[in-house]
Amino acid sequence: MQWIRGGSGMLITGDSIVSAEAVWDHVTMANRELAFKAGDVIKVLDASNKDWWWGQIDDEEGWFPASFVRLWVNQEDEVEEGPSDVQNGHLDPNSDCLCLGRPLQNRDQMRANVINEIMSTERHYIKHLKDICEGYLKQCRKRRDMFSDEQLKIIFGNIEDIYRFQMGFVRDLEKQYNNDDPHLSEIGPCFLEHQDGFWIYSEYCNNHLDACMELSKLMKDSRYQHFFEACRLLQQMIDIAIDGFLLTPVQKICKYPLQLAELLKYTAQDHSDYRYVAAALAVMRNVTQQINERKRRLENIDKIAQWQASVLDWEDLIRRDILYYKGRIDMDKYEVVDIEDGRDDDFNVSMKNAFKLHNKETEEIHLFFAKKLEEKIRWLRAFREERKMVQEDEKIGFEISENQKRQAAMTVRKVPKQKGVNSARSVPPSYPPPQDPLNHGQYLVPDGIAQSQVFEFTEPKRSQSPFWQNFSRLTPFKK
Repeated sequence: MQWIRGGSGMLITGDSIVSAEAVWDHVTMANRELAFKAGDVIKVLDASNKDWWWGQIDDEEGWFPASFVRLWVNQEDEVEEGPSDVQNGHLDPNSDCLCLGRPLQNRDQMRANVINEIMSTERHYIKHLKDICEGYLKQCRKRRDMFSDEQLKIIFGNIEDIYRFQMGFVRDLEKQYNNDDPHLSEIGPCFLEHQDGFWIYSEYCNNHLDACMELSKLMKDSRYQHFFEACRLLQQMIDIAIDGFLLTPVQKICKYPLQLAELLKYTAQDHSDYRYVAAALAVMRNVTQQINERKRRLENIDKIAQWQASVLDWEDLIRRDILYYKGRIDMDKYEVVDIEDGRDDDFNVSMKNAFKLHNKETEEIHLFFAKKLEEKIRWLRAFREERKMVQEDEKIGFEISENQKRQAAMTVRKVPKQKGVNSARSVPPSYPPPQDPLNHGQYLVPDGIAQSQVFEFTEPKRSQSPFWQNFSRLTPFKK
């Protein structure tokens, strides 16, 4: 039997199947990559490469980043043959088994394993936060010739606030930890008492893209490369680059629901900690769901911006029957009005399949026509969905910073264009690349679509759908 060390540092066998749970959503357009959502259970079929593993969900197989998943805590070293408790990529909630074919273990022992893992990871996490604050940030503040206050704020965000919060949280966890009988520990109340404090991660995660962009810019100068490496060695940190350390809080906040779900699974309903763990799980899921939603939005912005840049480059090629530049409309100031077929009093024209955009401040009106009723309905639905997304963004505090917009425009201009190549993301070959995907550019700058002053729609490169064919006849009039 061959033993292979997986990306999480745990040993897994080369000729057996183990289970891992997704920490992040993995969205991919490559045929040989495996797409999944956070919380999905994946059969790990091959972990011989430390960065990319081969796995299976349902009938789909493909490569996925090892850093996007975590192996279950209670997987034994030897995997015995037997019925599987993980079927088609989904874990049976009534099963006491977390790994394919693994025999039933004592519930108390398994709860103790989960508790011990939570405590161990919290202690290591505090060490990482201390290294960032004292090993990097403190040293950077001494070098005013290299770093401005604005740069440090962008790179490190509110990491010191997170460090202070986590120290208090861990102190309370230690008080609740039963060293002699870990399964009797009651840590659920700690999460509930500190639930408001976890929201400081929202600011950090929202700023993380800016931090990556600023670091990437500085690292082009060898002085900064040598400086950060000297900081790491002076603090005696593990051999991880600074961007890896700065990613730790983002990964940590997303890991809490996975740990609590696993803890709840092995907590008997008559255990004094059961209802607290259940409540804590609901709280932490709410936090991470909102953070994941922001992450998805930001990851998709760069694709939209690249598409927009391609339209801007086509100014001499655009035909009047394909695209009209009429200006940018701020939908925060407008309301969409569905109007019946007939003669319009405002424009004194006959209308069919039309709707208006009405400026609530200036009373300005834009009139649009669609070729078919179905097209009009699709436009009205799109406007409703856009307003819904805006309201959700405001609710969770999601916002694209001005720095992200500026950096986005610069990134699009600098990235060389190659036909048939998506520069925003590396596509793994038949065998996975050696790079760690978390440090291989998936945090490209979202491009500044909000800076645009025009409506921009691109002509499809291949066959047009009826939607785009009819868009050429969606003629705007302005009053």
